[in-house]
Amino acid sequence: MENKQGIQLMQDGKYEEAAKVFTAYIEAHPKETTGYINMANLLSVLGDFERSLLFNERAIELDSKATAAYYGRGTIYYQQDQFEKAADSFLLAIKQGMDEADAYYMLGMSYYQTGSLAHAQANLSRAYELSPNDSEISFQYGLCLAQLEQLDDAAVYFEKTIELDPSHADAHYNLGIIFASKEDIDSALNSFRTALSYQPDHLLAGNGIRVLEDALDKG
Repeated sequence: MENKQGIQLMQDGKYEEAAKVFTAYIEAHPKETTGYINMANLLSVLGDFERSLLFNERAIELDSKATAAYYGRGTIYYQQDQFEKAADSFLLAIKQGMDEADAYYMLGMSYYQTGSLAHAQANLSRAYELSPNDSEISFQYGLCLAQLEQLDDAAVYFEKTIELDPSHADAHYNLGIIFASKEDIDSALNSFRTALSYQPDHLLAGNGIRVLEDALDKG
């Protein structure tokens, strides 16, 4: 009950009150992980990553299967660009039973940031299986496939992203890049222009249009 109250306070932006609730819970239940994990999440929201890590570590000390603590620790490492440590934490969360799209997505993104594209693809694929209607998972999976030069497959996921979120400018842009690579100039220009219609300051899409229009003029 106390933790639910604290979570609600945190969601309402009443961070100081939430901290008091979580602190009281930890003092009353020092051997339970829930209070430590909630406090860690609160501190992470506040940008106090160092203390957030300490509370997650305490939860893990109390329960080596505390998946939420591993996941929380992983998100902190990811935010601090410590991608290898992030991957290790997300992997531990999954090994301890966190079979959720967010965990595979963050593990995949951690591998992507380290250049381990094959591992990134495997985990982003699993994230997509678990949450096929998440536009950001679909988009990032498409990006990973594009990096692996699996362009036809990447196009499928960019199109899926656009189906889920028609205003996703980056998906339109990347689809345009694939069209351009296949010398389908009209489709590429249409994709770049659509990206700009949703995000007028999309510099890459604007540059793509200029390059293709220049090529058409010279042709």
